[in-house]
Amino acid sequence: MSNESIKRTLGVALAVCVVCSVLVSTATVALKPLQEANKAKETKKNILMAAGIYHDGIDIDQAFSKVEARLVDLKTGKFIEGDATAYDVRKMAKDPKESEKIPAKLDMAHIRTKAPKAVIYMIHKDGALETLILPIYGKGLWSTMYAFMALQGDGNTVKGLSFYDHGETPGLGGEVDNPRWKALWPGKTLFDQQHNLQIRLPKQAVDNNLPESIHQVDGLGGATLTTRGIENLIRFWMGSEGYGPLLKQIHGQGV
Repeated sequence: MSNESIKRTLGVALAVCVVCSVLVSTATVALKPLQEANKAKETKKNILMAAGIYHDGIDIDQAFSKVEARLVDLKTGKFIEGDATAYDVRKMAKDPKESEKIPAKLDMAHIRTKAPKAVIYMIHKDGALETLILPIYGKGLWSTMYAFMALQGDGNTVKGLSFYDHGETPGLGGEVDNPRWKALWPGKTLFDQQHNLQIRLPKQAVDNNLPESIHQVDGLGGATLTTRGIENLIRFWMGSEGYGPLLKQIHGQGV
């Protein structure tokens, strides 16, 4: 093959690469608004699922119009003025300038750092808090697991738990997606009457005849480490390092 043929071949290959790069970049930019809209709708869907509102055929945007997003200072549990929809918790948790390091002995969720603020969701009825939806996350066996936990207006009774992002083993830890397991959560309570955190996921099946069963949910069969991760991340976020200060206010005064 002559040098001229080699140059022509390389030139054509380079031109194809440039054209393809331009097309991919253009498509990425053009589709970004659609991708962001789909991501926002999926988030709304998962919040509604945790609250027990979602069903097939529902108008997600219309149903979500009843949901109020608020920024919360995790240290004080008090609301902060600002655009909650613009606050990226995941990004802030990874930003060395914005995030807070969690002491190792308190880091039950094994996330190391957290954002100083959180975005929570509320549904009010007749002026009173009806449902509180809290984003929670932490390490499972193979992945960081992300979920929404919905509580009744008392800030204690569970309405639902919905994991929406995880990489746990299908058929084992992946059973967090099983509707039968998720159906075990509604009606369980996080705290006792003295507001001590009591929620647990024991290895053995829960005996519903025992008084402590109100704070217990069956663990995932064959997925001990994932189950432990779920219990730890829930206890972390419902404790003093997470939404504990907010829940104390709700428990004592209402919001």
